[in-house]
Amino acid sequence: MDEKYILYARKSTDVEDKQVLSIEAQMVELRKYARDNGLIVIDELIEKKTAKVPGRKVFNAMLARIQNGEANGILAWHPDRLARNSIDGGQIIYLLDQVILNYLRFPMFQFENTSQGKFMLSIMFSQSKYYVDNLAENVKRGLRQKVRRGEFPGLAPLGYYNHPKTKMLAVDKPAAPLARQAFELYAKDESRFEDVAAFLYDNGVKTKGGKPWPKDKVKLMLINPVYYGHFRYGGEVHEGKHEALITKKLFDRVQAVLERRCRARQKLKNEPMPLCGIVRCTCRMMITAERQVKRYKNGTSCAYVYYHCTRKSKTVRCKEPAVRSELFDEQLANLALGYAMPKAWASQLLAWLERDEAESVCIGERQANDLRQQIVSLSEKLERLLDSFLEQDIERADYLAKKAKIMSEKKTLEEKMGSILLGQNTWLEPMKKWIETAVSIWEIAKSDDLVAKKSLYLEIFGLNLKMEKQKVGLAAEQFQISPQKKHWVLLRKTKEKAALAGDNFRFGSGLVAPPRLELGTQGSSGLCSTS
Repeated sequence: MDEKYILYARKSTDVEDKQVLSIEAQMVELRKYARDNGLIVIDELIEKKTAKVPGRKVFNAMLARIQNGEANGILAWHPDRLARNSIDGGQIIYLLDQVILNYLRFPMFQFENTSQGKFMLSIMFSQSKYYVDNLAENVKRGLRQKVRRGEFPGLAPLGYYNHPKTKMLAVDKPAAPLARQAFELYAKDESRFEDVAAFLYDNGVKTKGGKPWPKDKVKLMLINPVYYGHFRYGGEVHEGKHEALITKKLFDRVQAVLERRCRARQKLKNEPMPLCGIVRCTCRMMITAERQVKRYKNGTSCAYVYYHCTRKSKTVRCKEPAVRSELFDEQLANLALGYAMPKAWASQLLAWLERDEAESVCIGERQANDLRQQIVSLSEKLERLLDSFLEQDIERADYLAKKAKIMSEKKTLEEKMGSILLGQNTWLEPMKKWIETAVSIWEIAKSDDLVAKKSLYLEIFGLNLKMEKQKVGLAAEQFQISPQKKHWVLLRKTKEKAALAGDNFRFGSGLVAPPRLELGTQGSSGLCSTS
């Protein structure tokens, strides 16, 4: 297989690369190495980015080209040019393992694609990572020490410069008066950030693109404590040894103006009306609410709430008019009253529930006792079967087959008994809760508690209400496909039947079939007979 190399040179602006050859020097050395050794270089790649973290575009593109078969070798100055993190180093080792990458050449390091060579290469990658991590710790330690000595550990702001010898902040005499005047200008409380930026721009202080400073940069300068002799590092203010450009009094005046003029605006809370989100318009969009204030000539005003379509449909142009909140609330309440249960009916249902609860307990105990006896009988069979096997009356294969069968039957009976004990009267609490809700409709529908009303309407109707021509009604075709709501439909129909029959109506003939009844779980038909 021909050796085809990609020449890769990298240098970053990070501290760890300060002693590394420049890109130009690397390219010269690598080209000379390729000529001296007769290497075929198909491309030269240059990247100016740190290798401390994965995600280098040129490096990843190079590996992709190698995987596609364009080349099978890499020529670099040193292994640390390829990776200073475990992920990129691992990719190189993996490609060598898969024989996709066959050759690595370094003028500063000898490598062969053998187990020993890959082992030494992984050590070089680990050493590069250790060097970077250790250097970062040393840099942070040095910065902390500078802070303790009162030396500003960063780039100098406007009005200062970093002295090359002392490594401390020194006053930039041409720019210092401009910074001082910027503080004085803003302290008068007559200028904005844009005005300060324009003042600096007129005096030659601008961005790299030749534009005035943005407002955020001006604000950062005005809140920087470095100008009165302190500095901020690690979220904490420290006392500095550099010369102050302004007094603390001037700085405090600027902060007072900033606090007064830059106070965070409180966004108006758009609190939704309580009855929003339960009714749809004829265009199938939801009904929302809007508060409007009407002001009269005598100076008084009155607020009204109107419910109307959101009109968010992109295909239908809705012309449904709005409706006043009082009428909207009244219509919903009247709909809910059609499902209110008379207290006499609730008393009768609760009496049936108490009787049914007692019967269910008795039946459940009898069934559980029968199952216990069967389980005991099967346990005895297992003991007799074991005795027969130990006395060698039956073969091992027969013993294992019969044992498995008996244990399977025993497990089935145990689970059945557990479900009986666990499921006793589990339907009673949902049934009682539903009865309480049905009775409470009388009180809730006539109250002013809109939150409780919304919860009640969602319980009864779900999202099956619609408004058409300012009238709220039930979308029957949607209501029919909601099985969990059928017990409410049954209650309403029973009330309608009672209204038509009058004194001849006998409670229980339409709603339930006594003496046993239960509230079906979600997905059931609702109220059902179990007799």
